[in-house]
Amino acid sequence: MSNPKGIGLDIGTMNLVSARNNGTAIATKRVRDAFLDLPGTAKRVLKLSGASYIEREDDLLIIGDDALELANVFGREARRPISCGLVSPSETESLEVLAHMIKTVLGKPKCKDEHCFYSVPAAPIDNPDRDVVYHKRVFERIVTECGYTATSSNEAMAIVFSEGAKDGFSGLAFSFGSGMTNIALAYQAIEAMTFSIERGGDWIDKGAGSALGRTSARMCAVKEGGVDLMDPKTREEEALVFYYRELVDYALDLAGAEFTRRGLEKTVTRPVPIIVSGGTSTAPGFLDLFNSVLDKRRKRFPLQVTEVRAAKEPFDSVARGLLVQASQEYEG
Repeated sequence: MSNPKGIGLDIGTMNLVSARNNGTAIATKRVRDAFLDLPGTAKRVLKLSGASYIEREDDLLIIGDDALELANVFGREARRPISCGLVSPSETESLEVLAHMIKTVLGKPKCKDEHCFYSVPAAPIDNPDRDVVYHKRVFERIVTECGYTATSSNEAMAIVFSEGAKDGFSGLAFSFGSGMTNIALAYQAIEAMTFSIERGGDWIDKGAGSALGRTSARMCAVKEGGVDLMDPKTREEEALVFYYRELVDYALDLAGAEFTRRGLEKTVTRPVPIIVSGGTSTAPGFLDLFNSVLDKRRKRFPLQVTEVRAAKEPFDSVARGLLVQASQEYEG
């Protein structure tokens, strides 16, 4: 196809990522899912710095990576339009900011009503009172207003579509995001189990920061500075490792329990790989840490596992999997 159509949009707590086939390769585009309010008098300085912002009547909203950098400099917490994986109910400007960001990463459609598959998390199993209906419909509206035909798709299932071709699209996928960890089990391309947990990178930052009297922004900066999870060097790094390990332990516990509760051992009769992805999984040593936690429970883990591997493109795998689904809308 000389001009392939379809686009994938990963809507995460930390990043918005789009993926599109430009004819020769898959091109991705990312914007950091954060903003910071500054007085209107800062406009001149921001123009010189090249920072991305939304200008309003009384103030400015700094968008993306610039917002996180400035928040760390001034000891403030960047504001997040998405909290714990879903649209934040406490941020009154969240929809305005999200619409601006999505328009930026999607660009214009290649044709009228081009198909866009966008990610939605599964309902959190550890907070049954939260649902994803409002979140799903809000983004359906925003994507549609950008000129696309919007279709929602499960975040962790998208990882299987992106990374599981050699396994016949079978696998247990963990999408370790900032606000949530999404988990999906696919067997021969059929969804067998999906759910999410309300723990992710933000939970790690908040927990480690609270334990040491630091801000979440500070712990995030330490984490993104390159912590080796198997060899922490400082007290801050050690605290982060404790929370990483607890997150993996918690995710595996619930994955095993849910597999058993649904009686899936009767359906999933062959061993499958575990695929880990998401920004939180990119810390050095994460795969070793994951395996060390799994090894302690492997004998009692109800699902047989062939291997544990990382997604080839952990920041982009969800968007790429969504692109696979969107592209199929144009195949005969």
